[in-house]
Amino acid sequence: MNAIPTHHHRQGDWIQTFTGRQFWPLDPDAADIDIEDIAHALSMQCRFAGHCNRFYSVAEHSFYIARYLESQGAPVIVRLWGLLHDATEAYLVDLPRPIKISMPDYREAEGRLMRVIAQCFDLPTDTMPEAVKDADRRILSDEAAQNMCTPPAPWSGMREPLGITINCFPQTVAKNLFLSEFQRLEDLRHERS
Repeated sequence: MNAIPTHHHRQGDWIQTFTGRQFWPLDPDAADIDIEDIAHALSMQCRFAGHCNRFYSVAEHSFYIARYLESQGAPVIVRLWGLLHDATEAYLVDLPRPIKISMPDYREAEGRLMRVIAQCFDLPTDTMPEAVKDADRRILSDEAAQNMCTPPAPWSGMREPLGITINCFPQTVAKNLFLSEFQRLEDLRHERS
Protein backbone atom coordinates (compact mmCIF):
# COMPACT_ATOMS: atom_id res chain seq x y z
CA MET A 1 0.00 0.00 0.00
CA ASN A 2 1.39 3.43 -0.96
CA ALA A 3 1.80 5.88 1.86
CA ILE A 4 0.25 9.29 1.45
CA PRO A 5 3.01 11.90 1.60
CA THR A 6 2.84 14.13 4.59
CA HIS A 7 3.87 17.76 4.50
CA HIS A 8 5.74 19.52 7.23
CA HIS A 9 3.25 21.66 9.12
CA ARG A 10 4.35 25.28 8.84
CA GLN A 11 3.84 27.81 11.61
CA GLY A 12 1.34 30.57 10.84
CA ASP A 13 -0.12 31.36 7.46
CA TRP A 14 1.63 32.18 4.21
CA ILE A 15 1.85 35.17 1.92
CA GLN A 16 2.12 35.03 -1.86
CA THR A 17 5.29 36.62 -3.16
CA PHE A 18 5.80 38.60 -6.37
CA THR A 19 7.11 35.49 -8.18
CA GLY A 20 4.05 33.50 -7.04
CA ARG A 21 5.68 31.52 -4.25
CA GLN A 22 4.15 30.62 -0.91
CA PHE A 23 6.17 32.14 1.91
CA TRP A 24 5.66 31.57 5.63
CA PRO A 25 7.03 34.72 7.36
CA LEU A 26 6.89 33.10 10.80
CA ASP A 27 8.43 29.82 9.61
CA PRO A 28 10.88 30.79 6.88
CA ASP A 29 12.81 28.30 4.79
CA ALA A 30 15.81 29.28 2.67
CA ALA A 31 14.37 27.32 -0.27
CA ASP A 32 11.43 29.76 -0.40
CA ILE A 33 13.58 32.90 -0.67
CA ASP A 34 14.16 34.49 -4.06
CA ILE A 35 16.26 37.58 -4.83
CA GLU A 36 13.65 38.72 -7.36
CA ASP A 37 11.00 38.76 -4.61
CA ILE A 38 13.31 40.70 -2.31
CA ALA A 39 14.25 43.28 -4.96
CA HIS A 40 10.68 43.77 -6.10
CA ALA A 41 9.16 44.12 -2.64
CA LEU A 42 11.90 46.46 -1.37
CA SER A 43 11.57 48.63 -4.47
CA MET A 44 7.84 48.99 -3.75
CA GLN A 45 8.30 50.00 -0.07
CA CYS A 46 8.93 53.60 0.85
CA ARG A 47 11.37 54.45 3.62
CA PHE A 48 10.10 56.20 6.78
CA ALA A 49 6.61 54.70 6.43
CA GLY A 50 6.13 57.10 3.52
CA HIS A 51 6.71 60.24 5.61
CA CYS A 52 9.17 61.85 3.22
CA ASN A 53 8.98 64.44 0.45
CA ARG A 54 9.36 62.00 -2.44
CA PHE A 55 9.03 58.25 -2.84
CA TYR A 56 12.32 56.70 -1.72
CA SER A 57 12.46 52.93 -1.71
CA VAL A 58 14.15 50.55 0.67
CA ALA A 59 15.84 49.00 -2.40
CA GLU A 60 17.50 52.32 -3.26
CA HIS A 61 18.54 52.79 0.38
CA SER A 62 20.10 49.30 0.38
CA PHE A 63 21.94 49.98 -2.87
CA TYR A 64 23.51 53.10 -1.32
CA ILE A 65 24.66 51.16 1.73
CA ALA A 66 26.40 48.55 -0.46
CA ARG A 67 28.06 51.20 -2.63
CA TYR A 68 29.17 53.24 0.39
CA LEU A 69 30.77 50.15 1.92
CA GLU A 70 32.59 49.56 -1.37
CA SER A 71 33.93 53.14 -1.27
CA GLN A 72 35.33 52.34 2.18
CA GLY A 73 37.15 49.25 0.92
CA ALA A 74 34.85 46.75 2.61
CA PRO A 75 35.16 43.10 1.52
CA VAL A 76 32.57 41.79 -0.94
CA ILE A 77 30.81 39.75 1.77
CA VAL A 78 30.29 42.90 3.87
CA ARG A 79 28.98 44.78 0.83
CA LEU A 80 26.56 41.93 0.14
CA TRP A 81 25.42 42.12 3.77
CA GLY A 82 24.91 45.87 3.19
CA LEU A 83 22.72 45.24 0.17
CA LEU A 84 20.66 42.61 2.01
CA HIS A 85 20.56 44.21 5.48
CA ASP A 86 16.85 45.09 5.13
CA ALA A 87 15.85 41.99 3.14
CA THR A 88 13.51 40.85 5.92
CA GLU A 89 11.30 43.83 5.04
CA ALA A 90 10.46 42.12 1.75
CA TYR A 91 8.49 39.54 3.75
CA LEU A 92 7.67 41.24 7.07
CA VAL A 93 7.46 44.87 5.88
CA ASP A 94 9.18 47.55 7.90
CA LEU A 95 8.00 49.03 11.13
CA PRO A 96 9.19 52.46 12.23
CA ARG A 97 11.88 52.11 14.90
CA PRO A 98 9.74 53.51 17.79
CA ILE A 99 7.17 50.77 17.14
CA LYS A 100 9.63 47.97 16.39
CA ILE A 101 11.50 48.32 19.70
CA SER A 102 8.28 47.73 21.62
CA MET A 103 7.38 44.55 19.72
CA PRO A 104 9.62 41.68 20.87
CA ASP A 105 7.71 39.06 18.86
CA TYR A 106 8.25 41.03 15.66
CA ARG A 107 11.95 41.45 16.42
CA GLU A 108 12.24 37.72 17.11
CA ALA A 109 10.55 36.88 13.78
CA GLU A 110 12.79 39.41 12.02
CA GLY A 111 15.93 37.90 13.56
CA ARG A 112 14.88 34.36 12.64
CA LEU A 113 14.13 35.45 9.05
CA MET A 114 17.43 37.34 8.77
CA ARG A 115 19.33 34.20 9.77
CA VAL A 116 17.49 32.22 7.06
CA ILE A 117 18.19 34.92 4.45
CA ALA A 118 21.86 34.91 5.46
CA GLN A 119 21.91 31.13 5.09
CA CYS A 120 20.22 31.36 1.68
CA PHE A 121 22.85 33.78 0.35
CA ASP A 122 25.77 32.13 2.12
CA LEU A 123 26.45 35.03 4.49
CA PRO A 124 27.87 34.52 7.98
CA THR A 125 24.79 34.00 10.14
CA ASP A 126 26.22 34.97 13.53
CA THR A 127 25.67 38.72 13.22
CA MET A 128 25.43 41.57 10.75
CA PRO A 129 28.83 43.27 10.32
CA GLU A 130 29.31 46.40 12.43
CA ALA A 131 30.28 48.39 9.31
CA VAL A 132 26.81 47.72 7.87
CA LYS A 133 25.07 48.77 11.09
CA ASP A 134 27.15 51.95 11.24
CA ALA A 135 26.42 52.88 7.60
CA ASP A 136 22.71 52.19 8.16
CA ARG A 137 22.66 54.58 11.14
CA ARG A 138 24.69 57.27 9.38
CA ILE A 139 22.66 57.29 6.16
CA LEU A 140 19.70 58.57 8.19
CA SER A 141 21.37 61.99 8.27
CA ASP A 142 21.68 62.07 4.47
CA GLU A 143 18.10 60.89 4.02
CA ALA A 144 16.66 63.34 6.53
CA ALA A 145 18.52 66.32 5.06
CA GLN A 146 17.60 65.51 1.47
CA ASN A 147 14.10 64.04 1.64
CA MET A 148 12.35 65.14 4.82
CA CYS A 149 10.82 68.38 6.01
CA THR A 150 12.68 70.21 8.75
CA PRO A 151 12.48 67.99 11.85
CA PRO A 152 10.42 69.32 14.76
CA ALA A 153 13.19 68.13 17.10
CA PRO A 154 16.52 66.34 16.71
CA TRP A 155 16.21 62.66 15.91
CA SER A 156 17.69 60.41 18.54
CA GLY A 157 20.90 58.73 17.54
CA MET A 158 21.68 60.91 14.51
CA ARG A 159 25.26 60.51 13.36
CA GLU A 160 27.64 62.04 10.85
CA PRO A 161 26.16 61.60 7.34
CA LEU A 162 27.68 59.29 4.75
CA GLY A 163 27.78 62.16 2.25
CA ILE A 164 25.76 60.43 -0.45
CA THR A 165 23.14 61.92 -2.77
CA ILE A 166 19.64 60.47 -2.58
CA ASN A 167 18.03 60.26 -6.04
CA CYS A 168 14.55 58.94 -5.20
CA PHE A 169 14.49 56.68 -8.24
CA PRO A 170 11.24 55.29 -9.64
CA GLN A 171 10.38 51.78 -8.45
CA THR A 172 11.55 49.98 -11.58
CA VAL A 173 14.91 51.78 -11.57
CA ALA A 174 15.48 50.99 -7.89
CA LYS A 175 14.60 47.33 -8.44
CA ASN A 176 17.00 47.05 -11.38
CA LEU A 177 19.80 48.79 -9.45
CA PHE A 178 19.31 46.38 -6.56
CA LEU A 179 19.32 43.29 -8.80
CA SER A 180 22.33 44.52 -10.80
CA GLU A 181 24.28 45.22 -7.63
CA PHE A 182 23.40 41.80 -6.25
CA GLN A 183 24.62 40.11 -9.44
CA ARG A 184 27.80 42.22 -9.51
CA LEU A 185 28.62 41.31 -5.91
CA GLU A 186 27.88 37.63 -6.49
CA ASP A 187 30.14 37.65 -9.57
CA LEU A 188 32.93 39.33 -7.58
CA ARG A 189 32.54 36.83 -4.76
CA HIS A 190 32.80 33.86 -7.10
CA GLU A 191 35.77 35.37 -8.96
CA ARG A 192 37.69 35.55 -5.69
CA SER A 193 36.84 32.08 -4.47
